[in-house]
Amino acid sequence: MSKFLVTYHGGPPPDASQMDEIKAAFGAWLQSAGKAVTDPGAPLRNVGQVANGAPEAKVAIGGYSIVEAADTKAALAILKSHPFVARGGTLQVDEVLEI
Repeated sequence: MSKFLVTYHGGPPPDASQMDEIKAAFGAWLQSAGKAVTDPGAPLRNVGQVANGAPEAKVAIGGYSIVEAADTKAALAILKSHPFVARGGTLQVDEVLEI
């Protein structure tokens, strides 16, 4: 099994009146994904950068999740039905490499 870091990018900011609906959709997706989601993650807020010299350009990451799947194709299949994508957001999927 491989692990994948899923980061959330873009999409319209949620309206406070939508939060119950958004949480319910995420909960339903988590249930459908089953044990593949090893860490459902959390929203993120950038608080700074650390670099030796000029830092890279900031990238807005709205949140993260960790998914475990047999391969990249399986991970992407699990994420196709993610409600963040349905709301217009983008999920970036990076494989966690064993070193």
